[in-house]
Amino acid sequence: MTDTVRFGRTDMDVTRLGFGSWVVAGAGWTFGWGETDDADSIEAIRHAIRSGVNWIDTAAVYGLGHSEELVGKAIAGLPEADRPYVFTKAGLVWDPENPSAAPRRIMKPPSVRREIEDSLRRLGVERIDLYQVHYPDTGESLEYAGGGFGAVSPNATPLEEYWQVMADLKAEGKVRAIGLSNHSAELLDAAEAIAHVDAIQPPFSAVNRSAAAEIAWAREHDTAVIGYSPLQSGLLTGTFSAERVAGLPADDWRTGHADFTTGLTANLRVAEALRPIAARHGVSVAEVAIAWALAWPGITGAIVGARFARQVDGWIGASGVRLTQADLDEVSAAIEASGAGTGPARP
Repeated sequence: MTDTVRFGRTDMDVTRLGFGSWVVAGAGWTFGWGETDDADSIEAIRHAIRSGVNWIDTAAVYGLGHSEELVGKAIAGLPEADRPYVFTKAGLVWDPENPSAAPRRIMKPPSVRREIEDSLRRLGVERIDLYQVHYPDTGESLEYAGGGFGAVSPNATPLEEYWQVMADLKAEGKVRAIGLSNHSAELLDAAEAIAHVDAIQPPFSAVNRSAAAEIAWAREHDTAVIGYSPLQSGLLTGTFSAERVAGLPADDWRTGHADFTTGLTANLRVAEALRPIAARHGVSVAEVAIAWALAWPGITGAIVGARFARQVDGWIGASGVRLTQADLDEVSAAIEASGAGTGPARP
């Protein structure tokens, strides 16, 4: 995988697939995926790099710092020419005394400045290539189950205040570019009035199309878009079933999420609809699901995770899959028939 695209208005050229390191973060925190092996995780990251992926997306909160540490170990010692871009996020703050509690959405300027120094140390880099706000600041805990993302506290930091801090970090050279994840188009407008939004990171897959308006906004503003969960946390890989979901470990966050409970049947119907398309192209179901997301106007790249190196091999070819209009129409029809997710079934 060697083809790259310009990352918005920045000076970075990125591959259309990036390695997502949420899944390698391990257990012992609210949104973990169950037990993982650090050696396997590091090898998965390195295998993705060897396979041509030139950026890694992580966050301070993943594994409560552990994911960033693993990324740091995976890229340590690589020649500068081979080092991938490193993207990370701030704004989800956890309580070290109670690691199982949901993190709080905090973007107060002193907190952000503490977070970036911690991230630089864990990653072992002098500058972060893309620093992102994980969620709008509400001052309250992040609740993922059921699609709710917490209430807004009177102590919440206004976007105008925290986006200015992000712009300051860029001006100071601590970060190369700044971005917003999980922010509405209205909030993107407010941020753009202060400093250009270099990138956004919304969820985007054939199941979750809810960020279509934000992607359209980015396209109009020459802002890069890196969609997360194009495989809908594994549901669109073609390897899931109701039986497999029932066998997920209790400490896997997916066991309590609507996508894997009340929405499971509809979601699996979409995955099944991708199977004949995959057969026609001679690729995996996962690669078709990712190619569908990459075909959406405005999408710069997709973030895809893996616990093991062999899983990378199951999706690495997605950027080379060229879906026909007939393929796209077939997926849209399946989405509409299933009733899965939210958002438009086609651009």
